[in-house]
Amino acid sequence: MLWMTTRQFRPLPFEKASDLHSQAWVQTGTWFDRRADPQHKRCADNHTHSRPWCSKEGQNGGALIGICTVIVAVALVAVLAQAPQARAQTPGPSETRELVIGTKVAPPFAIKAEDGTWHGISIDLWRHIADQIHLRYRFQETTLKGLIDGVSEGSLDAAVAALTVTGPRHRVVDFTQPFYSTGLGIAVASDAGISWWAIIRNVFSLGFFRAAAVLFAISLSVGVILWLIERRHNEHFGPHRQGLGASIWWSAAAMTQIGGASAGGRVPKTLPGRLLAMVWMVTSVIVFVSLTAALTSQLTLRHLRGPVNGKADLRYVRVGAIAGTETTEYLGHERIAYQVFADGEAALSALQKDRIDALVYDRPLLLWLVNERFSGSLRVLNGTFDPQAYAIALPQGSELRIRINLALLDAIRSDWWRETLFEYLGPR
Repeated sequence: MLWMTTRQFRPLPFEKASDLHSQAWVQTGTWFDRRADPQHKRCADNHTHSRPWCSKEGQNGGALIGICTVIVAVALVAVLAQAPQARAQTPGPSETRELVIGTKVAPPFAIKAEDGTWHGISIDLWRHIADQIHLRYRFQETTLKGLIDGVSEGSLDAAVAALTVTGPRHRVVDFTQPFYSTGLGIAVASDAGISWWAIIRNVFSLGFFRAAAVLFAISLSVGVILWLIERRHNEHFGPHRQGLGASIWWSAAAMTQIGGASAGGRVPKTLPGRLLAMVWMVTSVIVFVSLTAALTSQLTLRHLRGPVNGKADLRYVRVGAIAGTETTEYLGHERIAYQVFADGEAALSALQKDRIDALVYDRPLLLWLVNERFSGSLRVLNGTFDPQAYAIALPQGSELRIRINLALLDAIRSDWWRETLFEYLGPR
């Protein structure tokens, strides 16, 4: 009777158990079976000696063992079922504390209102991401250098502004996926006239001096050749020093059309001399007409389109740049001279007052500043160069990087993102 009682609580063999709960049940039942077998055997032996108390004791012990087996198995199943839920509900360290997010004024990506609140393309994007992944945060204003240093040193949990992804920055911080691709743009005056400074620079350029040297050498050569031909047949170009000088002067006068073809009454008398004079006069007329046409077309084009029409013109005009930005690195690499200004408004004011001819800066920032504060007097040229990408800076190895990237990629592919860009930048 005892043997049958204990076996009633034994489940399927271990090798047929299909999950963790079944394995626990099998192992528990087996352990109690091992405890029950010796007792059953002892009671069976005593039964042959007519000891009735053993049977009653064995029945009570078997029932107690069966009850304990059920209780332990049920408790084990309940603990194992609740453990994953407890782990899933445990908040991580990033969700329980307030994050410090660095930013700086960089309209239209980061704009600080008069009451101290922040908005802009980057700020609105961060708020959208934080709402999606349930982050608590506060903004802290700093400089561009302070953003990178703060994130790399750990005093800032992220940097949100118009941060360009570059190699030197990526060596000290991590970046999320880029959320905006742009490049450098050029702002110029809307009613730009002829820039005499550019003309003067062209006149005194190395190319101009080379052209003048070539013309002078040709004129000198023609004068010497003419003197060699005419010195024995023309008293004005005689074999003396004055004759050589008169011949060279005639060549220069004929080239510039000063004093007519006679050049003061001195003309070649021999046939070879007159043929040389004719060729030289025709050639000089063609050269000067070409130079005059080139100069006139250049002045007309500059008057209609302005002195700056693209990055190729930056070498010949006065260029402005913002201190500490990627623009200075680009201009320095291209060996373009530039003046440094503290911020975009100061640089655009200098452009408006004709202290510089062009301002090179991130094109979306230029568009916003010109449209908001310099509309009508300044304009931004079409096209970009030196491609750039904006992203959010994070400390290296940040546990938030994957979660922020997933939320960011979802955001920039949504209708909300297109509406946000249209709100700040207008139609592009």
